[in-house]
Amino acid sequence: MKFIKKFEELDMKDIKIAGGKGASLGEMTKVGIPVPPGFVVLSQAFEDFIRNYHIDVEIDAQLKKVNPKKVSTVEKVSKFLRGIISQYEVPKDIQKEILSAFDKLSAKYVAVRSSATAEDSRVASWAGELESYLGVDRKKVVETVKKCWSSLFTPRAIFYRIEKKLHGKQVSVAVVVQKMVESEVAGVAFTVHPVTRDQTQMVIEASWGLGESVVSGQVTPDTYVIEKGKEPKIIDININEQRTKIIRVGAKTKIVKVPKKIASKQCLPNQKILELAKICQEIEDHYGFPCDIEWAYEKKKFYIVQSRPITTL
Repeated sequence: MKFIKKFEELDMKDIKIAGGKGASLGEMTKVGIPVPPGFVVLSQAFEDFIRNYHIDVEIDAQLKKVNPKKVSTVEKVSKFLRGIISQYEVPKDIQKEILSAFDKLSAKYVAVRSSATAEDSRVASWAGELESYLGVDRKKVVETVKKCWSSLFTPRAIFYRIEKKLHGKQVSVAVVVQKMVESEVAGVAFTVHPVTRDQTQMVIEASWGLGESVVSGQVTPDTYVIEKGKEPKIIDININEQRTKIIRVGAKTKIVKVPKKIASKQCLPNQKILELAKICQEIEDHYGFPCDIEWAYEKKKFYIVQSRPITTL
């Protein structure tokens, strides 16, 4: 396939074609970290799409009109470029490859995430600048890939491009399509304490339902502090009442109430915290730098859905 690579065909050398997210998921899959199966729509597909319809010329011309001191110019350019991209159909050869790869996943629903090719270097992280979509089915997958392409031109992404002095540089976007994990509990982990910067400690945050609750800041998660080492130890547990959680209902995500009997309960039992800490330690050891990890727990199994360098240290 010209435009698609499965995770197991990718590693960190492939950031230019798979973006930071895609390359990292490939790298972890190859070394045996539990990653839900998936594939990447390579940046080549986006580049062919914009060249086919001569949108690349328009992108250059429009980005030159941006004045970062005038928010209105950023919003105007964003609206214009996203509008152009939405008008055109994804070329048939690219559509065919996306649908064929989707069918091989044997998943009813997938998560579709943008993965910028100038992404997640140790200095710059596009995390949160581009769009992600959950609960996407076969009917919507091609259109959702196109939405991820156009998210390279959200106002936030345009500002970020200017802030990191990336205008004039080649910034492209790949798209990660990953089997959706219906997590009972999910969250993030930092392999170095993000507040105290203590290298000997790791912090895990956990919430009920899908991990978007934590990532989007909708709930105050449980926080577990772990002392790292061959045999990790839990040194602090902070449990927070969580009244809502995000779940998938059909092809949409929905905020629902957490049952009263578990709202104030610890999301992950101690032995599971330690099991997850070992996986996170393995990821940090493999990469050789502190990692910011998104994880999900479904049917007694942990899955890693993303890992990137902690750029704030």
